[in-house]
Amino acid sequence: MATSIKHIAVMRLSAMGDVAMTVPVLRAFVNHHPQVKITVISRPFFEPFFEEIPNLSFFAFDEKERHKGFLGLLRLFQDLKGLNIDAFADLHNVLRSKVIRNLFALSRKKTGSVDKGRAGKKALTQSENKVFQQLPTMFARHVKVFEQLGFTVDLSHPVFPDKPILGHEILTIIGGKNHKLIGIAPFAQYDSKVYPLDLMKQVIDKLALNTTHTILLFGGGKKEIELLNSLASNKKNVINMAGQLKLQQELQLISNLDVMLSMDSGNAHIAAMLGVKVITLWGATHPYAGFSPFNQPLENSLVSDRNIFPKLPTSVYGNKKVAGYEDAMRTILPESIVLKTKNILLNH
Repeated sequence: MATSIKHIAVMRLSAMGDVAMTVPVLRAFVNHHPQVKITVISRPFFEPFFEEIPNLSFFAFDEKERHKGFLGLLRLFQDLKGLNIDAFADLHNVLRSKVIRNLFALSRKKTGSVDKGRAGKKALTQSENKVFQQLPTMFARHVKVFEQLGFTVDLSHPVFPDKPILGHEILTIIGGKNHKLIGIAPFAQYDSKVYPLDLMKQVIDKLALNTTHTILLFGGGKKEIELLNSLASNKKNVINMAGQLKLQQELQLISNLDVMLSMDSGNAHIAAMLGVKVITLWGATHPYAGFSPFNQPLENSLVSDRNIFPKLPTSVYGNKKVAGYEDAMRTILPESIVLKTKNILLNH
């Protein structure tokens, strides 16, 4: 069946980290199957994620106008049909993508969809009778979608893009590239995934004592920018990057980091898709749910203490709060984060 498939449409909308997690799989797919064209359907903001992947086109999903509502999804299908699509890979498996998938299936096109593994995730996060075990990663789940279409994808020897040469504008902000560059992204969508800022300040202060380190803080939005400014204040080698660069420039800068320290959030996945070493901090969530950044060893995931907080993980995405678990991340000591960061820098 796969031999007749020359053009696959791949759909993944959703949040930044989720879209970033498709990149290593698509890069590997294109490397293994250069004869097959890929068209990625996602929000226009995410187009820079895919620019360095050969034989891949980006199709912007216009949720505000052209592709809004059910009629908009019919228009989207018509738009895609005009591209001579042979198969549809649904890496999202939500109502919108299911509508498109079913329309392709009715047109006798091969389709595949991601299994989100809800039963396993429920068992991992429930308070009683918890089944605490590693679930398949999102990357493995994405690979299975392409297997449904008749293609194998091997993620065991990943190839990453070359580090781009930083432009004058970026170098002016960061003061050159002579130092080790440490990225820190201290925020996440939900509070239960955010390391306490007083402890994060200790981490930054300790790392900043080494003047051969430049620490770059990442985030977005007015409130986050203010908090990042407070973390960077009075330290010459700590720079708040929030709001200073376009996404494409930010990707170039992240690609040049020596290490990224992040929560269980989008910045971790962006750094990982670019081949950067990533340290992640985990509160209500846990890497066993399958959202650990791509190609990172488990020891780079620093988790809250389950002896003190045995119900962890309490949530897959961090959106469920459990009373008495607000301070779970305080069990990840600043010293252990600093040590892990220094060890990665030494071996880089």
